[in-house]
Amino acid sequence: MSSGYHTSWTVPSEHREDPAYRAAGRRMDFAQAVYDRRSVLGWSTAELARRAELSEEDVEAIEESSVEPTLELIERLATALQAGARIDPRTSPEFRFEDYAA
Repeated sequence: MSSGYHTSWTVPSEHREDPAYRAAGRRMDFAQAVYDRRSVLGWSTAELARRAELSEEDVEAIEESSVEPTLELIERLATALQAGARIDPRTSPEFRFEDYAA
């Protein structure tokens, strides 16, 4: 019998090293990074799509973790989002967009 809501998930270490698990994590980190940066800039999905020369449906799919972050897509979005892209598998999240250094 359950006494409350889940407050955390325990993922066995062997699952964390599974390529499919890691790929899903990359897509989620990428999606969150795009959403976070877009939100900081105050842009709609339509505005980001226009600036990145993508369809609004493409941007929505990215933010829903449905798109694998290819180098070409990362570069396109970093340029549109006026930011650098940082990928570091030693950190969580592994992916983020950062302001350019002044």
